[in-house]
Amino acid sequence: MIKRIPLLLCALFLCTTMFSKSRFTLHRGVNIAHWLSQSDVRGAERDQYFTQQDVDFIASLGFDHVRLPIDEEQMFDIQGNKEPQAFALLERAISQCLRAHLRVVVDLHILRSHFFNAEEKPLFTQPSAQEAFCECWRRLSDVLRKYPTDKVAYELMNEPVADDPEDWNRVAYKCYEAVRELEPKRVIVIGSNRWQSFDQVKYLRVPENDKNIIISFHYYNPFLLTHYQAYWTSHRDYAGPVHYPGVMVEKDEFERTCPEHLKKSLLWTTDAVYNPERMKRDFQEAVDEAARHGLQVYCGEYGCLNSAPMEDRMRWHRDIEAVFDEMGIARALWCYRETEIGFGVLKEQKPDSALIQALRLPKKGKK
Repeated sequence: MIKRIPLLLCALFLCTTMFSKSRFTLHRGVNIAHWLSQSDVRGAERDQYFTQQDVDFIASLGFDHVRLPIDEEQMFDIQGNKEPQAFALLERAISQCLRAHLRVVVDLHILRSHFFNAEEKPLFTQPSAQEAFCECWRRLSDVLRKYPTDKVAYELMNEPVADDPEDWNRVAYKCYEAVRELEPKRVIVIGSNRWQSFDQVKYLRVPENDKNIIISFHYYNPFLLTHYQAYWTSHRDYAGPVHYPGVMVEKDEFERTCPEHLKKSLLWTTDAVYNPERMKRDFQEAVDEAARHGLQVYCGEYGCLNSAPMEDRMRWHRDIEAVFDEMGIARALWCYRETEIGFGVLKEQKPDSALIQALRLPKKGKK
């Protein structure tokens, strides 16, 4: 009996190894933003935005996957017909990533019936919009189902924003069923409500008895730091100090530097403390919820603008990476390429070496 134990252990190890290799798992990734999503660029410029050279560079850094946002208006015309050039680019990118041993999460980022910052979101009120959402995925599945289920996953929709989380649960389940009817084993990423907030995961109704699901949230806290002076935010006029870790803004700094019209809305920053312990508390509920279902948890977006104070930005990145590692959270940085005020690994077409170092990426070939 004693002599059989090593054989049993070897068999168990072999089965575990084979199982882990057959499953779609994520570790560290990066978003390919502003290409097939949130961009008006078309033609040759769009064609050259993301190429084999970019794929090889991403793989060389130690990333194991990309999250690939796509918008309905780029992939389908108003009648719902596929846009051939956009689909050709999508397929080219996926094939290039797979050759470079990168997995891919195809993320339906913006619908005609739902944009996370729009006031009106017909997706939650119009049955026809919900059916169009499902039809988007049926047509995407027509093209993407040929890719291995352990290499390509589908994220139903980015950053749902419903007044009632049950509205998102209802719509998400309808779309989930549409995909499952066509692809029973495809991994489906489902994000929480309210811009995929970490504190909304507890309201997410996850389909039962399906291990091919990944639960997703996003994280950009503290927002004053990660979106420092971002022109699309309400606090864009704040140009005073912001610190990480610790209290975001000291009271005397706040009084001296905060514009009068922002003092009421930003007063909370003088008492807000952010550090690794705060991150752990923020993430714990999502981790627990995923564990309850036996599923992987995934932070599909996080990042800090390069407009933020350099040292604070790097400390934030180092800390969040360490917390992700400690808590077993997969993640995808926002994003690969940006210009001007942005988040990119490429800063004005050149690698941001300080950011890359802060990401704690493994050496190529190691996970």
